[in-house]
Amino acid sequence: MKVRELMQVAPVIPVLVIDDVSKAKPLAEALVAGGLRVLEVTLRTPVALEAMKAMADVPGAIVGVGTALNGDDLKRAQDHGATFAVSPGFTIELGAAANAMNMPLLPGIMTPADIMRALDGGFDALKFFPASHAGGAPFLKALTGPFGEVKFCPTGGITADTAKDYLSIPNVLCVGGSWVAPAAMVNAGDWEGITKLAKACDSLR
Repeated sequence: MKVRELMQVAPVIPVLVIDDVSKAKPLAEALVAGGLRVLEVTLRTPVALEAMKAMADVPGAIVGVGTALNGDDLKRAQDHGATFAVSPGFTIELGAAANAMNMPLLPGIMTPADIMRALDGGFDALKFFPASHAGGAPFLKALTGPFGEVKFCPTGGITADTAKDYLSIPNVLCVGGSWVAPAAMVNAGDWEGITKLAKACDSLR
């Protein structure tokens, strides 16, 4: 799948920080059962790569790596089942590495200059990050004027209550969020509750 296709599978891409690899597969199953198939596993914990590998075995799951900073991150993640990548920022080197690996990349931007650099690198589907700290939905809406060809996935500080504000912007295809898999529910193994949170995302559009 290309990046824009991944962004249109569901209105929310869960952003997952996994500390216990034994929770990875049931978490993916719960989210997929709720209709959220595109899963971003951040490289923030020692078990992140093994978690990706476990999740990639779940039927219907489309597993990607988050917090990817360089080509080495992309390669390690791809070797563990990741089929796309998300980064907090963009460099020409990172874009070139992703292209060389045929790995769809959703690079992060925050300013007009960031967007222009990403466009120069051939990327027009971008992550607006950190959304809630960078001006929120009003700022992102202003960016869509001069950059009408760009599609966005805002991420960072978005909640179930604020997601609609972003999704109402025509250039926004989806949002990234962690609220669909709260740490307390993951730790408790409340997979039914997480599935309910995932299903509730259908009402955001």
